Amino acid sequence: MLDLRELMDMAEAASPVEAIDVMADAMAAMLSATDVWFWITDLSGRAVARFGGTDANAARLHQGAAEDVPVVQLAGTVYEGVLRSQRPDLRTDRDGSRLIVPVTDRGDTMGVVEVRLPETPDGFAIADIAAAARALAYVVVGSRRHTDLFEWAQRSTPFSLAAEIQRRLLPSAFTCEAGQFTVSGWLEPANAVGGDTFDYALDRDSLHLSITDAVGHDVTAALLATVLVGSLRNGRRHQLDLLDQAGRANDALVAHSRPGEFVTGQLVRVDRARARLAVVNAGHPLPYRVRGGEAAVIELGIDIPFGLYAGHEFAVQHVDLRAGDRIVLVTDGILERNAEVVDVEALLAATADRHPREVVYTIGEEVLVATGGDLRDDATVVCLDWHGGPPLGRPD
Repeated sequence: MLDLRELMDMAEAASPVEAIDVMADAMAAMLSATDVWFWITDLSGRAVARFGGTDANAARLHQGAAEDVPVVQLAGTVYEGVLRSQRPDLRTDRDGSRLIVPVTDRGDTMGVVEVRLPETPDGFAIADIAAAARALAYVVVGSRRHTDLFEWAQRSTPFSLAAEIQRRLLPSAFTCEAGQFTVSGWLEPANAVGGDTFDYALDRDSLHLSITDAVGHDVTAALLATVLVGSLRNGRRHQLDLLDQAGRANDALVAHSRPGEFVTGQLVRVDRARARLAVVNAGHPLPYRVRGGEAAVIELGIDIPFGLYAGHEFAVQHVDLRAGDRIVLVTDGILERNAEVVDVEALLAATADRHPREVVYTIGEEVLVATGGDLRDDATVVCLDWHGGPPLGRPD
């Protein structure tokens, strides 16, 4: 039987670079398991790498030696099935059984735990292992702040400087399940990284979303995006309203860019009590709404992009939400000429019953297929599902 308190105590006592192995060894001892492995998802979303486990000494991730770590392409594998369904998978053979369970934090998939056992586990044991995998997710979140090992494991291809900058502008978790809503984002980088970003943050009363696209490519675009996203986060953390956030970010971009450089974007504030969106649309492609299984563009006025004129006052527009609504934001990489065969509205209608995490990934995959993998611009999508109901905050 697994003792979660003991597992967490042991992980906390270990070095951040050893915590996963310590938990795996402890789980193996408690379960009398042959092996316990943690497979971490690659940043591409298309592979998993064996990050740690009971045989980690045979394939340990060291700086400069990531090629020694086993990597499995997800397509068609049991790992893909578990990650997408978020359900355990149990298989038995003459050597025993293999159980694979998801490692997920608030809907953000981090990987899977694979447990090999000499006997077939019962329902209680499976539930215990699934609970340990959820605990492992918290260990991953806490440990990765102190080491680059997790980043090394998740990179099947080296990052350019522009890609490194862009990575730092994205949220630390691409998905968040939070009672009233679920939000998920995905970015498919172009061959020459563009300046796309997305971001979200939750406070007591509101959910803040942004999606932006800086003109140009590589480091130039990444630096423009850095100024804009940094200013937006700074304004948000000063508790400015949406209008003032937009104005401050625009003025910062004017002050720190050259003539002709700009960023398009959408800023969204979700009033959680009133179920209402406030939107600033700065020269950006229009968002979509899926309601009752049907997808359509939300008709909004289009303001000028950020960075053109200091002191510009952006228009704030409002959209009411109903329980069950899905709001989807995209950058123009989804709509570019070599991706134009992707019918976004039809794709959104066809995926209306899927989790937002699956929706954004599916759209990214469709764009890659449509372009033959030759993305000329970053392609980014954010999906918000509004479940409704009151905010579940603590009483004042």
